[in-house]
Amino acid sequence: MIRVLLVDDHPVVREGIRGMLSAEPDLDIVGDAGSGPEAVVRVATLAPDVVLMDLRMPGGDGAQATERIRAEHPGVHVLVLTTYDTDTDILRAVEAGATGYLLKDTPRAELADAVRSAARGETVLSGRLAGKLLTGVRQRTEPEGPALSPREAEVLRLAADGLTNAAIGRTLHISATTVKTHLMRVYEKLGVGDRTSAVSQAIRRGLLPEK
Repeated sequence: MIRVLLVDDHPVVREGIRGMLSAEPDLDIVGDAGSGPEAVVRVATLAPDVVLMDLRMPGGDGAQATERIRAEHPGVHVLVLTTYDTDTDILRAVEAGATGYLLKDTPRAELADAVRSAARGETVLSGRLAGKLLTGVRQRTEPEGPALSPREAEVLRLAADGLTNAAIGRTLHISATTVKTHLMRVYEKLGVGDRTSAVSQAIRRGLLPEK
């Protein structure tokens, strides 16, 4: 079972999401919160696997809460679920450590699959939102550290789309072991230890190719 905490300042929205996900046999909604600070407290007491986090809440900012949760509970993955898709909002969420970013009009099946992916530590970001994120950071990036090779950037771009190593290998006609090797080199170059951090760092530095 994947333990899920819902965070949104609107009770009706929380109940709606709870109703959508409760029908999934492998998802357990362990609680909810109405603000960022409350979410931080609830994570400490409920130990969820995934937090579905709204961004703009009167009682406390979702991005700040995401940063605290990731710092204090690195095993907990935060999946942003919000109405806003501006470049700035997406960037703030990713920089805070969010595993993914979805909009509230996401269909139920897609949302449930996104929660499962987030629980595995996989990046959840649609192509459209990834493009917005790249646009939002283009003016803020500065070259730093070693550059990625074209193949490494290509592998990381597919990883950012949520593909598994096997799927990336099939797409690029290389073995899953080779994909893993490329990713390990990427992690070393960027000074990170997982896919989500690698994607965030590469986007911040302007190292990922646009689609």
